[in-house]
Amino acid sequence: MLDKQSAIPIYVQIEDYLKQQIAQDVYPVKSIIPSERELSELFGVSRMTVRQSLTNLVKEGLLYREKGRGTFVAEEKMEQPLNGLTSFTEDMKARGLSPGTKLIGFSQVRPDPQIRARLGLSSEALVHKVVRIRYADNTPMAIERSYLPVDLLPTLSEEALQGSLYAFIEQQEKLVIGQATQRMEAALAKKEDAEYLQIAIPAAVVQIERVSTLEDGRTFEVVRSTYRSDRYKFISEIGR
Repeated sequence: MLDKQSAIPIYVQIEDYLKQQIAQDVYPVKSIIPSERELSELFGVSRMTVRQSLTNLVKEGLLYREKGRGTFVAEEKMEQPLNGLTSFTEDMKARGLSPGTKLIGFSQVRPDPQIRARLGLSSEALVHKVVRIRYADNTPMAIERSYLPVDLLPTLSEEALQGSLYAFIEQQEKLVIGQATQRMEAALAKKEDAEYLQIAIPAAVVQIERVSTLEDGRTFEVVRSTYRSDRYKFISEIGR
């Protein structure tokens, strides 16, 4: 099982063995893997060596730990391209997943100075503030807080927000979406967001702010999204 005479470190061999077992469905998604003690006895190595292997696999996203319960096989992360302007609903359908939305907040407010500046609004202008949990196959994936000018989208309603916002803008409002700028950073989940996303804290998340414009240059949206880092990885194609 292990070649202790090999130049390949023992902890790497253990990682490769566990990866193979996961790939062959010996340990299916969300199943618990043997404990550190059990694995150290199986391989005839110290628990410290096993712990190093498991920690590396957790960092890779193949495993996750639950305090007091053990170590489990993680679900495969979904790739989210950073190029291309699509809605969450469109992304999930393209992957063959069933998108879902839970609207937890819809109101008209005066935005804070930063949001107002992003949207190019006057101090008296109102925005629709939309807070939604986004699901894929009934699993919460992200929490979105969107800010949209009321003057630009006066007919936006709770009913419209049950589906794709971009489809509503293009098909109902007859506006043409142009481009967007995104800012992304890693963070720790806030308590409220962790509850929405059904993750334990402390937990790492990915926060993205997107500022989107119409084809005519008007800014129609600022959306601040918090994604589960255990379910997402972001990719970008870069040419020289």
